[in-house]
Amino acid sequence: MWIFGSSRKKLPPAGVALLLQFAAFALVLSGVRLTGLQPSPLVFAVLCGLLAAAFSHLAVLARWWLPIQLLFAPALVLMLTLNIHPDVFLAAFLILLAVYWSTFRSQVPLYLSSNKVWRALETLFPSHACGGGVGGEGKPCFRFIDLGSGLGGVLTHLGRARPDGHYFGVESAPLPFLWGWLRIKLGGHRNCTVRWGSIWDSDLSQYDMVFAYLSPVPMERLWRKARAEMRPGTVFISSTFAVPEQPPHETVQVDDLHRSTLLVWHM
Repeated sequence: MWIFGSSRKKLPPAGVALLLQFAAFALVLSGVRLTGLQPSPLVFAVLCGLLAAAFSHLAVLARWWLPIQLLFAPALVLMLTLNIHPDVFLAAFLILLAVYWSTFRSQVPLYLSSNKVWRALETLFPSHACGGGVGGEGKPCFRFIDLGSGLGGVLTHLGRARPDGHYFGVESAPLPFLWGWLRIKLGGHRNCTVRWGSIWDSDLSQYDMVFAYLSPVPMERLWRKARAEMRPGTVFISSTFAVPEQPPHETVQVDDLHRSTLLVWHM
């Protein structure tokens, strides 16, 4: 698979997977024409899927890409046989785009943390509380940011549980951002704020606690950003995903469906 070696360095995995699908289609089509066979559309699609999955394995894509590559073409053929109106596909595409947005580049899908993770986060906050929910001169005791805040569940829960802090979120996908923004506004969470944007544009020096539930892919880069920007004495927390070669200072095991683990670094 040397022809994809340079592409893998420039393209995200989704781009590589698409190239491999095109390569599989071209090879199966060439084989059919050379042999004179006339397979049904579904058999043709299954052959494309098998070849695309094999290519993905040779290209060392993540394991979860293999079933996607295998089933993509057959699923496409089966959907076309249902005679679904094109507007349905357009609507589905727009909804998925609004939810996942730049996932193909960032490789960070929408992960939603559990209520038990939210409660576990409370144990990592400063033990003292400020009267009236704010510190001296009307300022909150501490500032917390959720990098990739999704639907805003972490922010609104902590905003209620610990009103002595100010909770910020950043989310790049339009639909989750809108959901989180409405959740905060309609719920009257005055100590919560969410903005639409990239986590890489966030200045982490402003926060006492930084929380992320992303994916394994950006963790090394995020760690470098945290080390460069976060102040001494602040706390960096990752749910589930570790930083390569950086053992956490403490871990909190959460008894939820995904057996989540909070990894904690004291900066």
